Amino acid sequence: MANLLAMIPGTRTMNLLIFVACTVIILIALYMEHVMMLQPCGLCITQRIFVILCGLVCLASAIHKPSSAGVRNYALLAASMCVAGAYFAGRQIWLQHLPEDQVPACGPGLSYIMDNFPLMDTLSFLLRGDGNCAEVSWRFLGIFSIAELAMMGFVALFSICLFQAFRKA
Repeated sequence: MANLLAMIPGTRTMNLLIFVACTVIILIALYMEHVMMLQPCGLCITQRIFVILCGLVCLASAIHKPSSAGVRNYALLAASMCVAGAYFAGRQIWLQHLPEDQVPACGPGLSYIMDNFPLMDTLSFLLRGDGNCAEVSWRFLGIFSIAELAMMGFVALFSICLFQAFRKA
């Protein structure tokens, strides 16, 4: 067991790896949007924001090289970004599993809302989702929706961030 723990990278390296993982997740999302032509819904965009925030917090921690208390604070902040992202992934998964007659009506596209509605209405749309968020247009291996993959990613990132927060230095 001690040999296994000795193989785990230090906190600074681990934070850089989390940042790289978050960057890869965003690059995959952009590939799916611009190459595979899968249009993201409001909840998808909200989840991307929390992946970016988690990555930036970990990058800041790696650059800053804080004390052990600082490492814990950065890790808990990054973990909270994962919890928030998982909430929105969970909301989207819930919408995707509703019976068709209970799915909320689809609204206008995000670009239209951003151009024609106040900021608070746009934020409300991003945080609540609509019928567009319930649509599953692609599945990984024919099994997992993008929202389900996002949930798995948030759980994995959360677990690593929690490990970072409470590991022995």
